[in-house]
Amino acid sequence: MSPLRQTVIGLGLAALIVGGWMSLHAWGVFFHRIEGWGLIAAPLLIAVQSWLGAGMFIVAHDAMHGSLAPGRPRVNAVVGQACVGAYAAFSFRKLNVCHHQHHRTPGVEGDPDFHAGDPTRFGPWFLGFFLRYFGWREFAIVTAVLLAYLWLGARPVNLILFWAVPAILSALQLFVFGTWIPHRHQREAGFPDHHNARTLPMPWILSLLTCFHFGRHHEHHLSPSTPWWRLPQIKA
Repeated sequence: MSPLRQTVIGLGLAALIVGGWMSLHAWGVFFHRIEGWGLIAAPLLIAVQSWLGAGMFIVAHDAMHGSLAPGRPRVNAVVGQACVGAYAAFSFRKLNVCHHQHHRTPGVEGDPDFHAGDPTRFGPWFLGFFLRYFGWREFAIVTAVLLAYLWLGARPVNLILFWAVPAILSALQLFVFGTWIPHRHQREAGFPDHHNARTLPMPWILSLLTCFHFGRHHEHHLSPSTPWWRLPQIKA
């Protein structure tokens, strides 16, 4: 596939994911009513927001590897920062540095996304993973946005249901299917090679819905420059 075609497809899919997330975010925070059909539709809205939130990170992840827009580092950086910044004020530069370190030392001491102290337990690993990227800077920015939303008329219940809950669920989704299960050490099953990554066997649609094919993690480590939407084509 030519770099131009990959860029057009990648940016087109990114626009759908980011545009969908921003639209649902604005609707949920400012306009959705928790009554009648709105109450019934709330779980679906939260689920779709969570999925699109995970997609925002996957778009930024492709930008880190330059596979979002091949040969266009500035485009990758701008789109990547827009995605992680809108999601929770994360720094694309910090995420980028840590992610490439993860690829250099996957699943061992020195991997910033790995819990070497206990590579089997979920809780300590997730907590360390979260706190590594969400610090006081991110907390201050998110708090400022929260106050601005309240000033603009957003209701606290909407902020909880359609901002906080989807953010937490998408973070868990990314961690479970993109980090913990692929890199978790297991006594009964090792890893296929030095990448210390495994692929989660599942149908195409389930692979898409869980984490935008990022569960095909061994394939990703074998070919980091392959964008998320082409991972099912990679044979480990």
